[in-house]
Amino acid sequence: MMQPLRALAAVIALAATFALAAPPTNAELEQTCAQAEDAVHCGRLVEATQLKRLPNLARREGGVLSVSLYPSGTATFTDSEDDAGARSYSLWDYLDSLNAVLLYTTTGETTTFTLLQRTTNRRTELPTEPQLAPDRQRLVTADVCEARCSNEIAVWRVTRDGIRKELALSPTAPWTDAGAKWKDADTLTVEYTTASGSGKIDLALSDKSWRHIQ
Repeated sequence: MMQPLRALAAVIALAATFALAAPPTNAELEQTCAQAEDAVHCGRLVEATQLKRLPNLARREGGVLSVSLYPSGTATFTDSEDDAGARSYSLWDYLDSLNAVLLYTTTGETTTFTLLQRTTNRRTELPTEPQLAPDRQRLVTADVCEARCSNEIAVWRVTRDGIRKELALSPTAPWTDAGAKWKDADTLTVEYTTASGSGKIDLALSDKSWRHIQ
């Protein structure tokens, strides 16, 4: 009986450790990355903090980030430099409700996020940091800016087999910035900025403005 009890205690302790994870707040980012040389350096500074918060989840060895899978195994992310643009990965957050790890990813001058599902080792690249729905069935990303963005609000369906884009919406009027959060499991609150001001709308997933992704 003692061996199963020890194993259970280890799992509970590990879960408690991971539960301490949280993405950096805007204030933390400003403080942490105030002296960062570039986006890659900023990612590494954030990672240093997250590795301390999540000591059993990942480890850094030079240009290699290793993330533990569940129940066993390791996913490896190796920084690279080539003619197409240098690529780097940094630990950003642990999503305990999905048992997934979020990595801050840079390719050249482009930044994205890589979501790793620890039970399957499936990886999905997302344009911005995702927000998880209250029912844990979907994610939303808002990739809107004045240049070099898709200018799209996207809803992603979460399944064991992977993350797939389900809905997408592009603003009919030019937005220079936007953010999306869940009001409830079926409704988003979108705050946006235009050249002349700002606004906020509630957007139901059943709204006809959405484009359904096959």
